[in-house]
Amino acid sequence: MSREEQAVAEGGRRAPEPPIHGPEGFEGMRRAGRLTAEALDLLVEAAQPGVTTEHLDKLAFEFGMDHGAYPASLFYRGYRKSICTSINHVVCHGIPNDKPLREGDIVNLDCCLILDGWHGDSSRMAYIGEVPRKAQRLCEITYEALMRGIRAVRPGGSTNDIGRAIQSYAESERCSVVRDFCGHGLGRVYHDAPTILHYVEPSYDVPLKAGQFFTIEPMINLGRPAVKVLSDGWTAVTRDRSLSAQFEHTVAVTEDGYEIFTLSPKGLDQPKPHGTEAD
Repeated sequence: MSREEQAVAEGGRRAPEPPIHGPEGFEGMRRAGRLTAEALDLLVEAAQPGVTTEHLDKLAFEFGMDHGAYPASLFYRGYRKSICTSINHVVCHGIPNDKPLREGDIVNLDCCLILDGWHGDSSRMAYIGEVPRKAQRLCEITYEALMRGIRAVRPGGSTNDIGRAIQSYAESERCSVVRDFCGHGLGRVYHDAPTILHYVEPSYDVPLKAGQFFTIEPMINLGRPAVKVLSDGWTAVTRDRSLSAQFEHTVAVTEDGYEIFTLSPKGLDQPKPHGTEAD
């Protein structure tokens, strides 16, 4: 979600305060989150050299339909695909097309499925064949940044705890955190309160309470954090053409910490390289 969408997400249906969900919400989100994770398992395994992102988009749509779910991004604000596929220096919102994936690419696969009215939202990086070590390292740093952000979630904490954990780690590894996009609350609404920044912002700090649901989805660049959106109105790329990576989970604040709804049943949350080559 872009910063511009924070106050107007879902056509004004965004809640003024982060909704608090009960047992029904947790059960609904577990089902939606698991189904989204299963879809990403399928996509990560299918992402190979020569495969088009259009093919991956079709797989995601058919998987959702076969399981009674609908892709949240399809026709959302005019977007015409079921997933986003962001390759190499594309930060987010890459649009699937007929161009084949190439050996050495890294690609973010972002999928949100609606099941029985509940949204499961997640993304992962996939390695396309053998990838350079610098690209692998970026993906490893980004995944660790995500997990550090998740481990900072607890009732009585705040959203800046999440941003601090992500920013301090990424910058210690000489990477940068994208500021233009953020995580978001969700449940029965696709984009809801609270906004989850992946860096510290003293002027914005929301208390975390048990029953809140939201995504954490840091975008980490090898170069500078600045991005630009291309003329299609969706595709965001790094201004310096440096590599970018993103991982995303849907999480809940629980009475004693957090719960991740979108863990991979196959353990494919982290990309599994087929090999490495020199930079």
